[in-house]
Amino acid sequence: MKSNNELVALWQSELNRVAHPQKVEALSRFFKTGVGEYAAGDVFIGVTVPDNRGVAKMFHDAPFEVIAEMLSSRVHEHRLSGFLALVQRFKRARCDAQGRMEVVDFYLRHARDANNWDLVDLSAPYIIGAHLADTHEYDMLYRLAASDDLWEQRIAIVATWGLLRVGVAGPTMEIAQRYITHGHDLIQKATGWMLREMGKRVSTGYLCDFLDKHAAVMPRTMLRYAIEKLPAQVRKEYMSKGKLSRK
Repeated sequence: MKSNNELVALWQSELNRVAHPQKVEALSRFFKTGVGEYAAGDVFIGVTVPDNRGVAKMFHDAPFEVIAEMLSSRVHEHRLSGFLALVQRFKRARCDAQGRMEVVDFYLRHARDANNWDLVDLSAPYIIGAHLADTHEYDMLYRLAASDDLWEQRIAIVATWGLLRVGVAGPTMEIAQRYITHGHDLIQKATGWMLREMGKRVSTGYLCDFLDKHAAVMPRTMLRYAIEKLPAQVRKEYMSKGKLSRK
């Protein structure tokens, strides 16, 4: 039986095996790793998401201590692989409420390790969102939304996609209203995206009601994402509303 250190080394070796070094430069630019950018200092080795997901499946049942080591790595794909393994672990515990709760608790303890938008988007809906679709314990989302950490804030809104998929829109609207004047584009984009999904998956009426109340004070980025699937004339009308026409 391998030790935790041996498992970590094996996991990272498997990722190195499927890495494409020629992708590193492009990924580093795309994920904003330059000085002063939100992912400054992040290290890439060039693993695609499908390849990473395949490796993560091999280690979904690794001890939590091993996953924690992956999540603490400076290498972006190591952290992503840890979160993808957690997604697999949560899915496979479908009939094990205790096992699912252990994954949720571990995820929340390590939420700040999901320190880039892809780490959040590929994990939060499928762990936190799926958990809340079963339990309706929405206070968990509101605590994350009230955090001073950008990534926990993004987890809060993106996790609501798991609720929108089953027709529950209330938490999306609640958190979107809290973020209505948020200054960071990663939150603006995520919030607009979830509002758009609400209109597509639950009710266009809900989306339009929200926009009628808030479009005049929403950041342009958030509004553009939210209205993307609406008819052209409707999009034009919302973009011309109130302060946005002068912003």
